[in-house]
Amino acid sequence: MAATCLILALLLTVRTTLPIGPFYWDLYIYFDAANRIFDGQVPGVDFFTPVGALGYYLFSLFVWIFPAGQPLLVVQWSLLLVSAPLFGVVLTDIDRRSRFVALSLLIPFLVFSILPFNVEEYYAYPGVDGFGIYNRQVSLLLYVLMAGLVFAESRRTLLVLVAGCMLALLFTKITGLIAGAVLCVLAVAAGRLAVRTAIAAALVFALVLAGLELWLGLVSAYAADILLLLEKNEDSLLPRFLQAASLHFGVFASLVALTGVLMVLNARAFIGHARDFARQPALSRVPALFDHDALWLGVALTAALFVETQNTGGLGFIFVWPVLLQLLTRCGRWNGRSLGLVLTLVAASSLPTMVGVMHRAARAFVGQMNYTVVKADGLKNLAAVSQREAIVQHAATMLEAYRRFPDTWQFFADRDELSDFTLYTDPDFQITWLLAAEEAVEAIKAYERANGVRFETIMSLNFVNPFPWLLDRHAPRYIAIGADPYRAVPDPGASVLRAVGGADLVLYPKCPITNANMALRDLYAPGLAGHRLVSLSPCWDAYVK
Repeated sequence: MAATCLILALLLTVRTTLPIGPFYWDLYIYFDAANRIFDGQVPGVDFFTPVGALGYYLFSLFVWIFPAGQPLLVVQWSLLLVSAPLFGVVLTDIDRRSRFVALSLLIPFLVFSILPFNVEEYYAYPGVDGFGIYNRQVSLLLYVLMAGLVFAESRRTLLVLVAGCMLALLFTKITGLIAGAVLCVLAVAAGRLAVRTAIAAALVFALVLAGLELWLGLVSAYAADILLLLEKNEDSLLPRFLQAASLHFGVFASLVALTGVLMVLNARAFIGHARDFARQPALSRVPALFDHDALWLGVALTAALFVETQNTGGLGFIFVWPVLLQLLTRCGRWNGRSLGLVLTLVAASSLPTMVGVMHRAARAFVGQMNYTVVKADGLKNLAAVSQREAIVQHAATMLEAYRRFPDTWQFFADRDELSDFTLYTDPDFQITWLLAAEEAVEAIKAYERANGVRFETIMSLNFVNPFPWLLDRHAPRYIAIGADPYRAVPDPGASVLRAVGGADLVLYPKCPITNANMALRDLYAPGLAGHRLVSLSPCWDAYVK
């Protein structure tokens, strides 16, 4: 693992490109956050974030150390700064007893940590996944936690693991913390995690939170952001569970079937333990009641499905593998048809995810050999991407259409529709956005030269705002990053509107005009009252202070 991390660090020093894929612009949120962090802003305190601050701080550190690194690889591999040491502690514990188990846990961890791909595909042509990054990070941290809960024995190892993983999960995404807590509760009930160790880990967890709160006010600000997001997303969880189950039906159905088979095969032992506990209830009998393969698998499956409800299509089921591996190490209990059925269902539950991600990676690697690098020299390494020549040309044609026929896209936006229902998944849209962003950078510089001004604070009425990063400027405080007006932007208060009013330049994109950008403009309109509207270029209007 150490050798792999060293190789990855060396690769980040080399300029490279990746084939641009669906929702790639989700990645640009990290540049906005990094620029704010370098300015001294604190996520959650000085600006609203859709998730926890850990990923943004890791990206900021790595993009500072590896300025030439491909951005998606930087954000994907930066998590190893946290996950690798925690997993190293677990592997050291496990390796003392079984090199086979340690390697069987390590290899999938490295595959999923290295490759920036989700399980599900959203576009036919090969490309990397710029979306679901938060969920990939959560799944990898839960994988480390589950591996330790299932196989580690040292109390010190479990103390470090639980405290470290739960802190990392909290500041990555709150759903990860909830899933991790469920796994830890089961581990305590099953006797895998001693009560004293769990209490000690909880105390470490609480002390770190108290320190962060006293130092930065981070915890209370993060909690307030979570409550605001819950208000914006009040949909019932049941439809999301059904969606996640249907999207991953192959693996989900196999895991459900395997859980059912294990319940049948272990029914006699479970009934015996339950009968003993009913006759003579005692804390010493609780672990025997809960430490059953079917229960571990069922809880892990439920936790994985819960993680997937918040961003379907990620790596939500990878942390079930340690439980499946434990089954493989206990196969001597069965023989004949029972053994064959268990092995078949274990394979059906684990192989599709690994093979699918590796298949997507292989397609992208081979396909990129015939791809064209996107020419956008004014965007630093933000545009370190490539795509099929025909798609790049189509993106340029669409950009020209956006410029020449704005009324067409206004027609869709006025009806609260996109011109294409899956517009943001299309690589040609992602390329068009990059080309339009380069136009914005050039137009801002030209306007400043012509008018003898310099815009120090820049805001964008768009989902992403990498322009302060690209121009070495500042972003106004309190403005939400990842600005989805329908899901992740709270109604602006007085402090937010004052920050909008204080921005020197507020960009409004028109290539294409979309209902989301119009909604953001309406949302922040009271703060723009003191600005003057100018046309920077065919693709960009601007509100100038």
